[in-house]
This record gives sequence, C-alpha cells and structure tokens, in this order.
Amino acid sequence: MTRAVCLGDLMMDVLARLPGPLAHGSDTPAAVGIYGGGSAANTAAWLVHAGLPTTFVGRVGDDALGRRALEDLAAAGIDLAVSIDPVRPTGTCIVLVDVDGERTMVPSAGANAGLGEAELPAGLFAAPSLLHVSGYALFTPGSRSAAVDALARARAAGCPISVDTASAAPLTEVGPEQFLLWVGSGVLLFANLDEARVLSGSSAARPAARSLGRRCGEAIVKCGADEAVWSDGTEVVEVPVADVVSVDSTGAGDAFAAGVLAARAAGTDVTASLRAGHALAARAISRLGARPPG
Repeated sequence: MTRAVCLGDLMMDVLARLPGPLAHGSDTPAAVGIYGGGSAANTAAWLVHAGLPTTFVGRVGDDALGRRALEDLAAAGIDLAVSIDPVRPTGTCIVLVDVDGERTMVPSAGANAGLGEAELPAGLFAAPSLLHVSGYALFTPGSRSAAVDALARARAAGCPISVDTASAAPLTEVGPEQFLLWVGSGVLLFANLDEARVLSGSSAARPAARSLGRRCGEAIVKCGADEAVWSDGTEVVEVPVADVVSVDSTGAGDAFAAGVLAARAAGTDVTASLRAGHALAARAISRLGARPPG
C-alpha cells in the first residue's frame, strides 16, 4: 500500500473567531481556542483521515506546546519523524477568523526554521511512497535544505511528488522563478488563485493552471468557493465546488490536497480526485480548526 510522507511546518494555532470587525486600538471579545496547525501537519492528518498511512517529517521545540503537538499527531494515527529543537520554541500561529469564515494568519515559525539542522530518516522513500512538501518549508532558509533534499531523494526513488505553494505573500518575497526552480519538474503543484497569479502572472485560473502545469508537470488551481482547475499544460479539467457554509477556512487547502492525493493513490482519475479534494475541504471548513475531528 502506498505511504504518504508529508514534510514541513507543524504549528499550534491560537484561533479567535471574531464576532465582527476588530476594534483597532481597543478590545474585541471573541471565542479563543488552541488547535493543531501547520500546513504539512494538517495535510498529514487529513491523509490519515482519508485512509492513507502517513509519516510526518518536521520539528518542534522542547516545550509544552511541542509535546502537545506531537501527542495530537500521534493520536491522529500519524507516524512521526520529528526532531526536537533545543533552542527554538514550537511554531505558533495567531489565526483570526471573521464572520464569513475567512482566516487571517500571523505565524511565528519557531522550531520549523531549524528543520534543515536534522537528518532526514534513512529509508524514508524505500517503500512505495508519495512525497508532499509544504511551500513554507521552502520559504524559510533554515528548513529549505531539508525540503530540497527530500525532493531530490523522492525523485531518485521514483516517488510521486506534490508541493503546496502555501501563501501568496512569501511567494512574492522569494520570487516566483526561484520558487519554481526549487520545486522542479514532474511535480503536482497545488495553488490557490492568488498564489497561481504570483507564479504564473495570469489572473485567470485556466491559463494559470495550464502555464504551471506545463512548467511543473501538473497543477491544480483552487478558486475558493467556485471551482478547482487541473492542467498538465495541455488538457484542462474543472470541477465546481458544492455550496457549503464556511465556519472556518483554516486548513481547507490542506484537506483538499489530502483528498486529491489519497484518491490518486487509489487510482482514480482527475475528475474524481478533484471531487475527493472538495469533499474533504468541505468537511474542514464546516468546523473550527485545521484538522479532522478526533
């Protein structure tokens, strides 16, 4: 059976569901909770939820949040290849969720920035495996070497590879050409429309997906509540999203990627894989937090 390997960020999210606009310079009372987060860790949790054995490769601090983060992942059934950072704290993210379910994040990478200081486990790609890398691991200099090494090892082993482009602002900062050079070819690229615009220069999903698919191998452009568009640079497939009330959009893209990857591992076609991605994303946005129900 195929095994997934997810490499990248592990965070603890301090999530506030806002009742309305922030009262700048004053107080905005809101329901606040602590949830597991980090794009790569979230995808790992949703992959296990979808029935695919998964190993998560990441880094936490030697602190209470780190211990909780590892306990949460182990309880979800994820195999852990996680190193402990003796200096940096566990990554933390402030997540503000508005009344429409849209989230705004204020992350502190913490121990994630030291992932490159740890050796990748031997035999990580020995069995039939697929590799999924969070773009956050490529953005951060201290974790980039681990991500690049994993991509090289997976290619050498003939493993399917996917990369999530993660966030438009850091993509803009590192530059689209540099990011695509890190990613390389023969890859399934996941991007939302804002990220696809940064990488392709196109403001429309179909030409952006075609451009990125031609460059990377395959690309899926997620258009929020509208559709997802897949392309291999020539063919284009669109699958619309069913109407779902959004409670919290945190982790929706991570769940979508997991649904697509698990379906592809089971041998489904592009259309069915996109539908599977939409189904998991719908589950993610219908509840608070970025992970599946425990």
